[in-house]
Amino acid sequence: MTDLVLPGYRRPGEDVHPPLYSPGYVSTTLRAPALSPVRLTHSLTEITGPLLGEGRVDPNDADLTQQHDGEPLGERIIVHGRVVEEDGRPVPHTLVEVWQANAAGRYFHAADRHPAPLDPNFTGVGRCLTDADGGYRIVTVKPGAYPWRNHDNAWRAAHIHFSLFGRSFTQRLVTQMYFPGDPLFFQDPIYNAVPEAARPRMISSFDLSATVPEWALAFRFDIVLRGREATPMEKS
Repeated sequence: MTDLVLPGYRRPGEDVHPPLYSPGYVSTTLRAPALSPVRLTHSLTEITGPLLGEGRVDPNDADLTQQHDGEPLGERIIVHGRVVEEDGRPVPHTLVEVWQANAAGRYFHAADRHPAPLDPNFTGVGRCLTDADGGYRIVTVKPGAYPWRNHDNAWRAAHIHFSLFGRSFTQRLVTQMYFPGDPLFFQDPIYNAVPEAARPRMISSFDLSATVPEWALAFRFDIVLRGREATPMEKS
C-alpha cells in the first residue's frame, strides 16, 4: 500500500486565533502543551468519515426549544448565518453543532454547580447541516451569563459554542459566538485571549430582517473558515 498524499492546510497567523497558553485564562496553564507538537502521518482513520449526511441529522435538531414536552424559559432567539471560505465561497452540507447554558446561565451538565435553576425543557444542544449556500439557522433561547472561578468575581459573557465538522475526523473547528454590547467583554479571558483586531468577528449582529414578528428576535453570525477575515477558532 502506498502512502496517502494529502493536501496541506495552512492556518492563519497569530493575528487571528488565541494562543494555546493564555495566562489570563487560568486553565490554559494546565492544558497548554509544554513541548512542541509531533507531526504524525495520517492514516485512513484521519481522512475518512464522519458520515453526516441528511439522513443522520433531523430537521428538529436545529430547534432547541422543541426538544422536550414544554417550552423552555427565556428569550427565544434565532441564530443564523453562513459558513464560507476566505473568498466567500459557501461551505455546503457541513455539520454545525451548538451547545450553551440556559437562560439562567446554567449548563445541563453534572459538573455545573452554579446555583441557578435548571430548565427541564432545555438541554442546550443542537445541530444542523448547512444548505447549498452555506447557510444555517438555529432556534434557541438567549443564554445567561454565569460565574466561574477564573479570577475574583469572574463572570463569562453570554455566549454560544459552535463546532464545525468537515469531511474527516481531523477537520473540526470550534469557536464561540457572543452578543453585541455585552458589558462583560472586558473581563472575559477567553474573549480577550483573541487578538484585539479579531475579537469583533466573534460577536453576532442583531438582524431585524430575520426576526419572526411577535415570536423571536434574530442574530446573524457568519463563520469564515480561514484567511484574513477568519473567525477565531480554538487551536488544536
